[in-house]
Parts: sequence; C-alpha cells; structure tokens
Amino acid sequence: MRSFRIGSAFGIPIKLDLTFLLILPVFAWIIGTQIGQWVDILNMLWGVQLTVEPLTGGSMPWILGTIAAVGLFAGVVLHELGHSLVAMRFGFPIDSITLWIFGGIASLTEQPEDWLEELLIAIAGPAVSIALGVLSYAALFLVPVDLQAVRFIVGYLALMNLVLAAFNLLPGFPMDGGRVLRALLARTRPFAQATQTAAEVGKLFAILLGLLGLLQINIVLIGIAFFIYIGATSEAQQTVFAAAFSDVLVRDVMTPASELKTVSPDDSVADLLDRMLRERHTGYPVVENGNLVGIVTLDDAREVDQVERDAYRVDDVMSGEVQTISAESDAIDALRALQQHGIGRMPVIDANGDLAGIISRTDLMTAFNIIQSSGRSEEDVPQHEQPL
Repeated sequence: MRSFRIGSAFGIPIKLDLTFLLILPVFAWIIGTQIGQWVDILNMLWGVQLTVEPLTGGSMPWILGTIAAVGLFAGVVLHELGHSLVAMRFGFPIDSITLWIFGGIASLTEQPEDWLEELLIAIAGPAVSIALGVLSYAALFLVPVDLQAVRFIVGYLALMNLVLAAFNLLPGFPMDGGRVLRALLARTRPFAQATQTAAEVGKLFAILLGLLGLLQINIVLIGIAFFIYIGATSEAQQTVFAAAFSDVLVRDVMTPASELKTVSPDDSVADLLDRMLRERHTGYPVVENGNLVGIVTLDDAREVDQVERDAYRVDDVMSGEVQTISAESDAIDALRALQQHGIGRMPVIDANGDLAGIISRTDLMTAFNIIQSSGRSEEDVPQHEQPL
C-alpha cells in the first residue's frame, strides 16, 4: 500500500493509505444520504427521540455524514491501538498503523510465539471497540435532548463501534476472530496446523460473505470477502514456508560465491544481454576489484535502445542501491525480503561484509520442495510471525 504519515500515538506512526482518501468521502456521502434511516434505527435501539427534520435540512446531512465518518475511522485507529499496545506490552514492536479502504492494519515487526499472547493481542482490538460503544451509549444520557445533531453522532458511533467489534470477531481469518480461533487451536496442535485450519475456516467465511455481497450487490462486502480470502491463503502459505524453513539459514540454500556468476561494471549492455541469453540468467551482481558495487537486471538493460547498447556500460544502468541479507539470517527472512522488495534475487554478505553468494526465489523454492519431500515434521515448528 502507498501511504503517508499523518502523526503518531504512543510512538507508533499513524499512516493514511491513498485508498482511504477515496473511501472517506464515500462513507460521508452514504451516511449523509441515509440520515432518515439511521434516525429510525437509533430511535428503535437507543430510544434517543431524534426527529428527522432538523437533521436533514440544508447542508446538515453532509456535515453529520463527514463527522460520523471521521469518528468511525477514529474508532478504527483506537481499535488498532488496542492491538498494538498489548503487543508492545509483550515486547513486540509496532511498525505502524495504516488506515486504508477496508479499515486499519497494525503492522508488527515481530510476532508472538505463544498462543496466549496472540489471543490477548487479537481480542484487544474488539475490546477497545466494545468499550467505545459502551462509553458512547453512556454519553447519550449526558447530552441534552435538544442537541439533536450531537445525539445523532454519539448514538451512531455507539452502534457502529459495537458492530465493528462483532464483525471483527467473526471467524474470518486473518481477521481478529480468525486469530482468536488459531490461538485456541494452537493450544493442542502444531502452530502451522492451527493456521491451516483457521485459514480454511476463513476462506469458507469469505466465500459466504462474497455470495451475500453478490446477492445484495454490495461492493464493500465483496471487497472485504476478497481481502479475507487472499489474506487467509497468503498467511497459510507463509506459515507452511516458516514451518519448512525452521532452523534453515540463508547460507544453507544460497548459491555460494564460488559458483556465482558476476559481471563487471565496464561490460557493455550488449555483451550483458548476450550473456543473459546464453546463461539463462536475468540478473547479475556487479563486482569490481572483488567488491559488490551493484546489481543489474534484464529490465535495466532493456531501458537502453538497441542501437546504443554497445556504447552503454553496465555501470550506466545498474542499481547501486542493493538489498542484501546476511548469510546467517533465517531462510524465511530472505523469502519475506524478496517479496517485500519485489525482487527475484538478493546478494548475500558474510560477517565481514564481503559477498558470500546470492539467494533467489528459485533457490528457496528448490529447498522448500526438497524439505517437503523429505517429510519434515511440523511438531517442533516455532510459533512465529503472523501479522495482525
């Protein structure tokens, strides 16, 4: 997600994704056009004695819609802060909280290894939403009856925070309820197996939610269903990889420097492309006097016009900002780094900072297939990284 920082709370950066800037005015518009319906609902549930006329005249619906939408997303931030503060209490740093089209995401830089810690972190968010709903409901008794607009906002936020808590507790892994389910399952079975079971339940929930969205022609429900299904699938796959690569280091699966094919910064782009064709490689470390100075890929070479490729050198097109990883890092960390940066291979450095080899998606997939074929047990798999 492309996002920018708007502030921080408890030392945690708060970010807005670009999609949030699109969905906020949509929510404000939807609420503003449905003031009459919300008045009926709030009167029925809370007995707030609202009347429609003062709330629907002039620009009042759009003012109420905007305030209610901002208040709703403020509740989402507090919900994510609930997750984050409990995670920090257990010693897990929080990278950021990001608001986007489907709500909020709290990103942990490390993840709980104990089922009870994950359970408490997972339920902290809904607990905050329930508390906000109860406090908002209690505030209704303090707001004078003649302040119709204020009572509408407070009543709306009371209801929506309770709905937010209830929805998040549904077993749609990787939502909060799905994480609660995984934590409870992990009490009596391996963590990877618990994740796969919770993911299957989450995918079934996503399918049912998607069908409901189709029947109601509700794009928001369809989008949430898609997000849940993709998230459950992705997290289950990550857990399978984490289980397979337990205690496997980068140096165990990398292509070592002795077998590594490199290029010189003085090589021409034409020679580079010829070599890529012969050796069936699409990227090379660039080494000068034994030092790693960059990395060059097929995409870099393609940026040069064909008639100029003899004149251009690798030094002209290579990337000097190279993502590297230590040979002593976990193999699963290498996989995550490749995915995060959207690259196919990454130079590996040793303790002295020298080039020790290169690790690629192919290296990791080959190692994974071999480990899976060996029938490695999941019983001793550590319980680690799963994002909130």
